Amino acid sequence: MKPEIDDGDVSSKAGTGGTEGLDAWRALQKATDKKRADILADIVGHPEGMPSVEELDYMNPPLSEDAIRRHLQELVDVGVVQERAFEAGNRLRDYPYKFYELTDAARDLFDRNGLFPEDAWQRQYQAVEKTARIREIETMPRPES
Repeated sequence: MKPEIDDGDVSSKAGTGGTEGLDAWRALQKATDKKRADILADIVGHPEGMPSVEELDYMNPPLSEDAIRRHLQELVDVGVVQERAFEAGNRLRDYPYKFYELTDAARDLFDRNGLFPEDAWQRQYQAVEKTARIREIETMPRPES
């Protein structure tokens, strides 16, 4: 038996956040897995709301970059996260060019269900001591929507 989920009318929100709709049950199922939830918390807490895999790797030391990429792909597949990338001519050498953010539909779904509150996760993210490299990446420009 599935628990009741306040999914509003998410499935009819074509085009929000780059998805053709969001299956609230599948999205919440994927998002509440412990490792993916940690990644989502770091996305929500990131100062730009759009971290790179390198930043997520720093914030999640038990996971490899490959594992983070796999989890991100699962979240992309269900419409919770979207990837943004700089075009080839706009990339900076030795810096990330792909970044990840919540879709609008996922943010709406999480807000209605009291998940991943931005203020709390931003405070948590800021409290983590970071290397000079990570601080530098945090402040670099992000691709436009």
